[in-house]
Amino acid sequence: MRPNPFRSFAGAAYRGPMSTLTAQEGIKTRSRYLRGTLGESLADGATGAVAGDDVFVIKFHGSYIQDDRDRREARRAAKLEPDWTFMIRTRTPGGVLTPSQWLGLSAIAREYGDEGLRLTTRQAIQFHGVIKRELKATMAAINAQLIDTIAACGDVNRNVLCSPNPVESRAHAEVYEWARRISEHLLPNTRAYHELWLDGEKQALEGVVEPIYGPTYLPRKFKTAVVIPPQNDVDIFAHDLGYIAIIEDGRLLGFNVTAGGGLGTSHGNLKTYPRLADLLGFITPEQTLAFAEAVLTTQRDFGDRTSRDNSKLKYTIIDRGVDWFKAEVERRLGFELAPARPFVFTGQGDRFGWHEGADGRWHLNLRIPAGRIRDTVDRPWLSGLEAIARVHQGDFRLSPNQNLVVAGVPAAHRDEIEALVRQYALDLYTSQTPLQRDALACVAFPTCPLAMAEAERYLPDLLGKVSAVQANHGLLNDPLVLRITGCPNGCARPYLAEVALIGKALGRYNLLLGGSVQGDRLAVLYRENIDEPEFLGVLENLLGRYAAERDVGERFGDFLHRRGVLDGLHGVHRERGAA
Repeated sequence: MRPNPFRSFAGAAYRGPMSTLTAQEGIKTRSRYLRGTLGESLADGATGAVAGDDVFVIKFHGSYIQDDRDRREARRAAKLEPDWTFMIRTRTPGGVLTPSQWLGLSAIAREYGDEGLRLTTRQAIQFHGVIKRELKATMAAINAQLIDTIAACGDVNRNVLCSPNPVESRAHAEVYEWARRISEHLLPNTRAYHELWLDGEKQALEGVVEPIYGPTYLPRKFKTAVVIPPQNDVDIFAHDLGYIAIIEDGRLLGFNVTAGGGLGTSHGNLKTYPRLADLLGFITPEQTLAFAEAVLTTQRDFGDRTSRDNSKLKYTIIDRGVDWFKAEVERRLGFELAPARPFVFTGQGDRFGWHEGADGRWHLNLRIPAGRIRDTVDRPWLSGLEAIARVHQGDFRLSPNQNLVVAGVPAAHRDEIEALVRQYALDLYTSQTPLQRDALACVAFPTCPLAMAEAERYLPDLLGKVSAVQANHGLLNDPLVLRITGCPNGCARPYLAEVALIGKALGRYNLLLGGSVQGDRLAVLYRENIDEPEFLGVLENLLGRYAAERDVGERFGDFLHRRGVLDGLHGVHRERGAA
């Protein structure tokens, strides 16, 4: 049994009795392989919502129903139903899009969404504000760009992450191709998506087979990432399944593989906590898909379907042990994993600005705060990226840190792209401090139904105030990883930040400190349910100490641990797991 990395006791001791299945398991069983009654719900013009079970089923198709929480009370007082809209999320393995696809998705956002795109921490694009009567047309328009939304949400393997600049060397392109193949291999087999959204031929249910998932899919969502050291830009240890590329002399030898990471928790629920993945061993490229299937089916067969709180792979491994899990995966593979190969991570996040690839082409990493792209008076970014897409000869790569890489720019076209970047104020990365460039925020209010506090809308103000604290101590140009979420679900990976704010209520947050910039150490809960003056006061004190007492080159998170600031608090610092 593994120790709880966030609290000082083993979570398995607090598990409830293995009894009835969750309500969601019943919905999946009744869904007729993810069809539910979505056809009827979409045809019902009396409401902007979908029917009961369909609220859950539609997630497997890449969409969530939401309402404008800023208007919720006023509409209730007027005896109106909530202002229902739908968020749609793409499945874009590794976040790669052609210029033509970018233009197509931008046009869809203008016609059907809220006239903007949002880049997510899973290298996907989200459309917000789509109304029900236009939902099918929007899905069809996305499909026309040779992009789908299948399994972007739901109890399945979701969009597969990959280091966002996989053309730096020839091996990088090969690594991206494996990320794409993992995504395709782990897709659901049902034709429900094509029937509902694309008017595809009806599939006889008696002939449906889900060879990997089975009829009730997974107990909970499942996330996979592929990373190329030395930059841990995907936060590899936060995922259920991870592949660490081992490259020597420009050649991909294989992958170190990890399993059992996950960051989602629930406030006040001691059975839930974030956990770092365990390093299990090494596989060759040819073993990549078999390993993915063995891990996923082990979770399918042994994951807890009686409690959504404890249904993720991390809890399966905690309950049964890493040794048992590894042995079960090896049994399904039919061979033992080789020992892990040496590797080193030097940092998280993205490398902004221009970088030259091995083929002589250039890649420009742009800063997009909170991943939000729309046209405003001072930042006409949607139009600017459309202008770039019309002349760009490479592709676009979405970053796991909500940023965008204009990739594969021929040297002769670099000045043309640079001029457009300046014209449309997309050169934000040149004027922001390291704190501002590296910060992440989830959507939170007004559309996320789980939000307890502000995140994206509060981020600019928050960064301004934390920057002022840094300036007080001569630290304005020093890096500091700060992440903020509106709830403890972990969408912006706050538990791996040096400074994290996790929403508890409007204007109040839990403050976590001490994550590592290699992504292999969890932050520790430092203060609960505090307001802005209190957490700014904490940072004023601790950043002051850091400025006066740090070692040369020491990061803030490392300093807090070395100086014992976090000793004895609600959490234990746990390095990366090992087999």
